[in-house]
Amino acid sequence: MNIEKLKSAHKLLKEYKYELGKIERGYTNRTLYINLGDNTIKEKTVTQLMKDKFIGGKGFGLYYLWNAVTPDTKWNSPENEIVIASGPVGGITQYPGSGKSLVCSLSPLTGMPMDSNVGGYFGPLLKFSGFDALELQGKADKDVIVFIDGNSGTIRIEEAPEEAIDSHILGEQLTEMYAENEEDKRNISVVSAGSAANNAYIGLLNFTFYDVRRKQIRLKQAGRGGIGTVFRDKKIKALVVKFAGVKGNLNNPADQSSINKAGIKLHKEIHDLDDKQNRMRQVGTANIIEVMDQYDLLPTHNYKFGGHPDTYKISSKVFTSMITQNTPDGCWYGCSMSCAKAVDRFELKTGPYKGQKVIVDGPEYENAAGLGSNCGIFDPYAILELNFYCDTYAVDTISYGTLTAFLMECYENGIINKEITGGLELNFGNSSASLEMLHQMARGEGFGKLAGLGIRNLKRIFVEQYGADPVFLNDIGMEQKGLEFSEYMPKESLAQQGGYGLTNKGPQHDEAWLIFMDMVNNQIPTFEDKAEALHYFPMFRTWFGLNGLCKLPWNDIAPADNKLTEEPAKIPDHVQNYVDIFNGVTGKKIDKNELIVQSERVYNFQRIFNIRMGYGKRIHDAIPYRAMGPVTAEEYLSRQERYDKQLKELVGFNPEGKTTEEKMAALRAYRKDQYEKLTDAVYKRRGWTMDGVPTVEHLKAIGMDLPELVEVVKKHL
Repeated sequence: MNIEKLKSAHKLLKEYKYELGKIERGYTNRTLYINLGDNTIKEKTVTQLMKDKFIGGKGFGLYYLWNAVTPDTKWNSPENEIVIASGPVGGITQYPGSGKSLVCSLSPLTGMPMDSNVGGYFGPLLKFSGFDALELQGKADKDVIVFIDGNSGTIRIEEAPEEAIDSHILGEQLTEMYAENEEDKRNISVVSAGSAANNAYIGLLNFTFYDVRRKQIRLKQAGRGGIGTVFRDKKIKALVVKFAGVKGNLNNPADQSSINKAGIKLHKEIHDLDDKQNRMRQVGTANIIEVMDQYDLLPTHNYKFGGHPDTYKISSKVFTSMITQNTPDGCWYGCSMSCAKAVDRFELKTGPYKGQKVIVDGPEYENAAGLGSNCGIFDPYAILELNFYCDTYAVDTISYGTLTAFLMECYENGIINKEITGGLELNFGNSSASLEMLHQMARGEGFGKLAGLGIRNLKRIFVEQYGADPVFLNDIGMEQKGLEFSEYMPKESLAQQGGYGLTNKGPQHDEAWLIFMDMVNNQIPTFEDKAEALHYFPMFRTWFGLNGLCKLPWNDIAPADNKLTEEPAKIPDHVQNYVDIFNGVTGKKIDKNELIVQSERVYNFQRIFNIRMGYGKRIHDAIPYRAMGPVTAEEYLSRQERYDKQLKELVGFNPEGKTTEEKMAALRAYRKDQYEKLTDAVYKRRGWTMDGVPTVEHLKAIGMDLPELVEVVKKHL
């Protein structure tokens, strides 16, 4: 690639100079606003209200988005924003998992505010460059790059016509372009979206970090909800931030020693225990593939089944043998969890980069399960190829895997056929058809372009154009609120059904993953127990997104004596770590209870934001029946002994002499009733009405009775 030629084609549209400033106790106390429609660049002050009520990260993103849009704003309206923020703790180098960015925007899939977390260096480098958040609004006429130089205090908007679109190439080009030398490359992070984000509603954002050992850029994804589609709709080719001089005290914390102490303790746990626990340093999150299969939790054939005899072909052992070992794979400085695994020199067999040897970042568990087992694909090489192309094309692997599984079941049931798919034989297990559909999505043509609309739109189209049965499609279409389900089988865990359905953004496991507490260990047997868990864990996990933190160091490593504590599922020693590092950075004196209240404020704000946009009530918290129980006789018969026993013992229904259809109907009525009772209990615990609306009294109790929120709530009580 001729970098000088690419750079010479740039046209400077706007340059802005700013004073570098200084971070105090985790905050720069200003944010950066850019309007791409008229090339406005300006600074905004971070108010005390923002810090007290919204903390940072996702909180700042939702706050700015609320003030930018109206109830009539659509995802592709110019006033829709993309907001990227870290958080007050983000960027510290002493505690693992402290380099996260949180991205917020109105989603093409859901029409609601979407938040997505991502690793890579962008968030911390943005903060060290002087800004707690980056707010992007408006639409450019032609492809542009926004460049932030955090050492010189310069921001430029440049028209950029010649660079590639796909992220693995564009990231390399821009890292090379803006770095002064090889060593300087580690000081650069690029945000981009690939070619499929031009055409599909499931586009993601790639955030780079430079791997100094491999001497190549690596990609981490803000995957959920189609924010990459918004990015490309705004004609943003890339964001580039450059900052040299990262060190451990740049947050200017109130008490460095408490941060150091917590970090040393966790580093030791990871060193001593990771190989015995989850093996994150060997295989990353793919460590649980065979565990999920063992417990009937690995989604297979569009969530019909929870395991498969061929799972051994894509087990963690298989991927461990393919992933490069013995190299630090943290996606931010100081993260000894080192879970950002990669397969090096993987030779592509299809598509525009056929024959090239590339780095495949992953596979994560979600990719192996979604692109693999859920589609009946048990070929590790096909999974890696799909993984790579989803990343560089900017396709959310979770949405892609789940919608492909849905299409495969539709194909096998005759709802769609080869004439409709343009010749694609979308049977379960056909990796070639999945890859071709993905390439079509990137090119914006054929059935692949249609698939990129997501399951909610596909269901409507199949009913309107092909006469499909809407009841069956709604049963098997694994989406809720417009977002495709992530890759865990929730059928046998009522709490996990709530963990997917009773969320703000849709069925994504980053709010609550209660399967083992509920289904395996029976730690939360009553509705009240489940409701308490569905209050605490979503609030606790929300807190990571307010502060620029990764969830994995919380519970993917645990102290050796954790099982002896009163609440081992909460990992109480690690909860205290987070209290200590937050106080150490900010100088505040919160405890573990105030931590939850901080999250409650933002969580309820997001719920009211959804309501303001026309969603966010009980009707929107319903989930497809396949998430609750067996839709087809095939599913029932695969677990007949279990289901017959449940009918006898739980429902009081004698299955003897009954047809499979009769038994399925009885089980369906029971399980739907259980979900409604759970919903009642969760709403009560969260301080909401039985329609899912936060009450004014609850907002007052948590200190979130802001006039604009109360106004929305009162309209819906």
